[in-house]
Amino acid sequence: MITVQSISNYDKEHPTAITIGTFDGVHIGHRKILERLINNAKVLELKSTVLTFFPHPRMVLQKDVSIKLLNTIDEKIKIMEELGIDYLIVHPFTKEFSRLSATQFVRDILVNDLKTKKIIIGYDHRFGRNRNANINDLMAFGNALDFEVEEISAQEVDDVSVSSTKIRKALEDGDMKTANMYLGYNYMLTGSIVRGKGLGRKLNFPTANLSIPEEYKLIPKNGVYVVSSVLNGKTVFGMMNIGFNPTVEGKTKSIEINFFDFDQDLYGKKIQVDIIDRIRDEKKFNSLEALQAQLNKDRETSLSIIFN
Repeated sequence: MITVQSISNYDKEHPTAITIGTFDGVHIGHRKILERLINNAKVLELKSTVLTFFPHPRMVLQKDVSIKLLNTIDEKIKIMEELGIDYLIVHPFTKEFSRLSATQFVRDILVNDLKTKKIIIGYDHRFGRNRNANINDLMAFGNALDFEVEEISAQEVDDVSVSSTKIRKALEDGDMKTANMYLGYNYMLTGSIVRGKGLGRKLNFPTANLSIPEEYKLIPKNGVYVVSSVLNGKTVFGMMNIGFNPTVEGKTKSIEINFFDFDQDLYGKKIQVDIIDRIRDEKKFNSLEALQAQLNKDRETSLSIIFN
């Protein structure tokens, strides 16, 4: 897959079959649409192309800084690549871009810039300035400008919407089984390992402290989780705590991972942590000894989940 930053950087030599959307999570509902796109592109000898936007339009138009997304842009690129999309175009979403008329968007961008021959899009898709054009307008443009429009049905669009809603709710509730089922993969956190307070090492449970710079990334409910990562080419399992370390009166939220049977320096490295399941809530213990005893139990619980 070729990732293109901005529509203007697309190589106009290749006619495209295209779909448009945020595709947050790239979950099982999205995958049905993307598989249809890939199959259409193969049959029609076109390049399967996803046009997405960053920042999320709501962040720009509504200044909604509270919005939480399932993927960082790098995570979305990784997942799309694994699906076999030919081109992912990540276009900067700005107020100026939102003011393009429907005609400018279709004629100048879809047809002239992206050489679109086929569009696969939801029945409720709206576009152009003030989102005043709909799929019927798009079909009329298609007849005039020589491209085909394939409509995604109401039920399929609703499935995508329901999946996104259920995933976010599940993550906020700490229900990883539901979240992962709708995603079609284990929910991931991606960030860099930074230095912590060293408490874990004192308890014989050394932790890697994960820092995620993207504030819009949705972090699951506080608690203890079973996780895995690929470190130095090998899958390594572990357990992760999300929260405030109440036993030692922690004041700031942290994400700490204790990897099993792994004792290499990860400081400064960027890693992906896949969340398998949730074990328990975070809680305050009366002593460090009590916390250590619980961590031993958590490790046993994690191992039973991993090797069940």
